[in-house]
Amino acid sequence: MTEAAPARDTSGATTGGVLRYVRRRAGEDAVAEVLRRAGVAASAAELEDQSRWWSYATRIHLFAAATEVLDDPRTMYEVGAAALQTGLAHSLVLLLRAMGSPRQVFRQLPRAVQRYSTTSTMEILEATATTATIRYRLHDGFPHSRLDCDYTQGLLSVVPEIFSLPPARVTHQECQSDGYPACLYHLAWHRRSRLPVRRRVRQIDPELQALRGQLQILQSAATDLVASDDVDTVLDRIVSRAAEAVLAPAYLLAVHDPGGGPPLVHGTGVAPDLMPELAAALLDGGDLGPDAVVVDVASARRSHGRLAALYRSGDAAMGDEGAMLAAYAGHAAAALDLIIALEDARTEADRAGVLLGLSHELAAATDAVEVTELVTSALPRVVGCTRSSLLLWDPGAGVLRASSAVGISDDQWAVLQAAELRPEDTPELVGMLTDRSPIVIDDTTSSPLLRSVLQAIGSAVVVVVPLLAGSTFLGVATAGWRAGEAVLPLSGDVLVRLRGVADQASTALQKARLLQTVRFQATHDALTGLPNRVLFLDRLTTAIAEAGPRVHLAVLFCDLNRFKQVNDTLGHAAGDELLRQVSARLRAAVRPGDTVGRLSGDEFAVILPGLTEPGDADGLAARVVDCFREPFRLDGVDVPVGTSVGVGVLGADGGTADELLRAADAAMYRHKHEGRPTSARG
Repeated sequence: MTEAAPARDTSGATTGGVLRYVRRRAGEDAVAEVLRRAGVAASAAELEDQSRWWSYATRIHLFAAATEVLDDPRTMYEVGAAALQTGLAHSLVLLLRAMGSPRQVFRQLPRAVQRYSTTSTMEILEATATTATIRYRLHDGFPHSRLDCDYTQGLLSVVPEIFSLPPARVTHQECQSDGYPACLYHLAWHRRSRLPVRRRVRQIDPELQALRGQLQILQSAATDLVASDDVDTVLDRIVSRAAEAVLAPAYLLAVHDPGGGPPLVHGTGVAPDLMPELAAALLDGGDLGPDAVVVDVASARRSHGRLAALYRSGDAAMGDEGAMLAAYAGHAAAALDLIIALEDARTEADRAGVLLGLSHELAAATDAVEVTELVTSALPRVVGCTRSSLLLWDPGAGVLRASSAVGISDDQWAVLQAAELRPEDTPELVGMLTDRSPIVIDDTTSSPLLRSVLQAIGSAVVVVVPLLAGSTFLGVATAGWRAGEAVLPLSGDVLVRLRGVADQASTALQKARLLQTVRFQATHDALTGLPNRVLFLDRLTTAIAEAGPRVHLAVLFCDLNRFKQVNDTLGHAAGDELLRQVSARLRAAVRPGDTVGRLSGDEFAVILPGLTEPGDADGLAARVVDCFREPFRLDGVDVPVGTSVGVGVLGADGGTADELLRAADAAMYRHKHEGRPTSARG
């Protein structure tokens, strides 16, 4: 059933008994000295943990160190003789007491010894009502120690005391240390104390003492488990403290994941390769055989899973150990109930905090990009996904494009950003545009284009919720999981939380777009869409600040010829159309990095940054003049309209935006009045 790991020779009940005896005799300093002399790296708390097992060498080193520190050659006999107070597990005392008499205990003693050590074999040669003969042999490969023999004699003397009788007298004439094949122990005890009644010392009933101790252990275990911070910590402690309820060489705990994921499995003393199979059998209610004690970890609220104490082959449970383990499992279940409830509360509080924080941040967001980044960052904590994204709908192009994402690599983001989802290629998008309902898609059954995108970014399952402003489709919010991460089916609470975030995102996007429109209107000419005087001056100021010592900057100031005549003869509508066409020609004539602005009426200006030489501005001015040589088509009529252009150069004509613009304006007027065919310099 179980496979002993290396150095699992001695139970923590033995090592702990030694340290507790030393502590009772000489205090904590003596315990520390024992550990130092024994050369044991483990702490006292670890050595006293009954769920841990140690090597035979560790046991003997502790025996020798304790004998030296207490300076008493009978120390190990006394440690064994004091086992009822310091060494024997209370659960084992109760089991042995239930057997009814020392004779019955000695008959079962070889099995009980296996709970403490795997390095020896005990054989009961004879057991009567008041005597027993025991053969005790250390296995080959382990050097025999007289200290170990003394400890064993002390343990054997305790058996009658379990029944409130005087300790047994032990005669030991054949010792394996002297070359005998085994140690031979003869024990004798009285059925009742022969001391006169007046001289008897009132003793506490060992069974009552064990019951009290077991109750304290259960209460302590409950407190310890409830004090844990998370489910994994509780599960570890359930396994580690199970040894205080039932002493066994191995324990296995398998519980259902509260989040719906794979089972949570914890164990000690079990070979790792056997653990998955045994855990699956535990949760399926399978029979682990006679070498296991299995109990349910269940409360009145829910069934969490099962806990098993595992024994070596042929070493089945003694007495009613199932009841003891079940009592402990009940405390464990109650602790799990509490921890799960606390984790749920913490999760909900965290989600509420994230949602509140998101609400405040979205209220302060001023553009769509900021909104999408805030939402994608919040979604994993609100929904429980591992990656998220926002894709915005471009109604003009009829395409859905990624705006932001978290939880994916840079390469995966590049793939998602390059993907353009169109209704004609993506049936899922058609359905969302039609009925506006959330959908769950995966990387195996989705449409080919969507499947390729999901596989490229490593998302196995994605929940998609539309972003709506009234009846207007703004885009989608997605919550995704890699393969094996999602708890299926993805519905209910996940959709509710995702929809809640999507509603906040829709409102924020709508507000951001409105702000963007207001900002655009405040800084751009309503007729041509060009930057107005305010924005133009702001950009010119920025360009001046960024201009380097070897890079030149200039400004062109343009004024239309015959604009008033067009308004007077063809009407203001034709004049507006002329301004729009002029705007288009100017943008086509200048370089991509230049800024064209409409300052007022028929006055336009151009910022020319990054010029190699100041004279380069004259060439660009000439290109602007040339773009007016072709007539404009207004109301079906070709109308010739020219322009006058003035140039202002940074440094030569001023150092501020206003100075440059005034210089270019003045040069333009000279050009207009002089009637030159090109431009004038300030």
